[in-house]
Amino acid sequence: MYIQQLYTSCLAEAAYYIESNGEAAIIDPLRETEPYLQLAKERGAKIKYVLETHFHADFVSGHIDLARLTGAKIVYGPTAKAEYDIYVAQDGEDLPLGNVKIRVLHTPGHTLESSSFLLLDEHGLPNSIFTGDTVFVNDVGRPDLAVKSDLSREDLAGLLYESIKNKILPLPDDVILYPGHGAGSACGKNLGEETITTLGHQKKVNYALQPMSKEAFVQAVTDGLTAPPKYFFMDAGINKKGYTPIDEVMSHNAKALSLEAFDLETSNGAIVLDARDAAEFEKGFVPGAINIGLNGQYAVWVGSLLDAKHPMVLVADEGKEAEAVLRLARVGYENVKGYLKGGINAWKSAGRSVDTVRSLAPEEFDRLYTEDKRILDVRNEPEWAAGVIEGAHLVPLMELPDALPDLRKDLTYYVHCAGGYRSMIACSLMKRNGFTNVINITGGMNQVKQSHFHLVVPPTVNA
Repeated sequence: MYIQQLYTSCLAEAAYYIESNGEAAIIDPLRETEPYLQLAKERGAKIKYVLETHFHADFVSGHIDLARLTGAKIVYGPTAKAEYDIYVAQDGEDLPLGNVKIRVLHTPGHTLESSSFLLLDEHGLPNSIFTGDTVFVNDVGRPDLAVKSDLSREDLAGLLYESIKNKILPLPDDVILYPGHGAGSACGKNLGEETITTLGHQKKVNYALQPMSKEAFVQAVTDGLTAPPKYFFMDAGINKKGYTPIDEVMSHNAKALSLEAFDLETSNGAIVLDARDAAEFEKGFVPGAINIGLNGQYAVWVGSLLDAKHPMVLVADEGKEAEAVLRLARVGYENVKGYLKGGINAWKSAGRSVDTVRSLAPEEFDRLYTEDKRILDVRNEPEWAAGVIEGAHLVPLMELPDALPDLRKDLTYYVHCAGGYRSMIACSLMKRNGFTNVINITGGMNQVKQSHFHLVVPPTVNA
């Protein structure tokens, strides 16, 4: 028996490869199929199953393409209904895989069809459980992502309580727990940093696995839930309905555009998405471009801030263009008209004008700050509890597009987040919307605190 976790940090997503006696199962694969095909080939195994813990909301799964290429059976748990061929397993059904078995445990709550997969070893004993978005390290799945459900989030949280109580907690403490996501995922509230744990450890440290009434559980799980990223329900629908093969998407979208073709697309309304690092973007970019760098949660922020139906063209470092296209496809963003051949250097070489963003270190900001300027903190609300800068306007980045009409374009804004990634996204959004006096605070709150910045105080209001 062999198990391998394939973790993708930018999506905080874990897929799994399980193998026994030449047969393999893939759990919750990403859109691209090559990593799973290559792994099975290297190990001389045949992929028998593609197991889906639920209809994912935060990424488009590679299950359909993988099944098409291998002949594997796509397996969902009870109540799942898709617009393509799937095998709907029964609760408690054992799926044979080589010398082991995978038991399907219906664990609704995150979604109605959510299921966990219990791996039984060669002796029929529980070895590990793949919980998808039911149980995470130190957290559980959010109960508000069911597609076209008449149930409230409180109803789903109640189902989650029963699933955990009846299906997961009775398992032995030494069972290894493999979750579907890690820290940074919006599929829970506050996931732990580890990507593998044991059930026994989670019984000790996971707030949602402690003894409590259903009412207390529902309150704990739903308290403090923020709105999910805007693309979540779109992706869940794609995973339910099906999609264009990824090879076709890449062939159509990863096209090099001349300056003339690039101009034509932008004149037709395409958004310029600049996928370079913030430190490079600020030195010079196509006017109106939005910076969401490949070095962070690129696809997540594109999905949170941009409309999937709106056409876009890309600017990326040379050699990174295909990656920029693929990572968009992972979250269902396929209306990409191509990328600028030669990147920003081609733009500059043609004598085109560029825009810039000024950046300041925290100590420079402290020296230059006056009352006619504004501080804009674009971190998420839970981050504010650790301290904010006095007088800062608090607007989570996800809410910034809707908040821009309430900001004054005649003022200078100093923008910061925790480390500098989100603040440059915010600066580019503001620049695109006509804000000319926008300054980025480098290093964000992390650097502010290290510099002993004297304006750091506990927040008193959420402005």
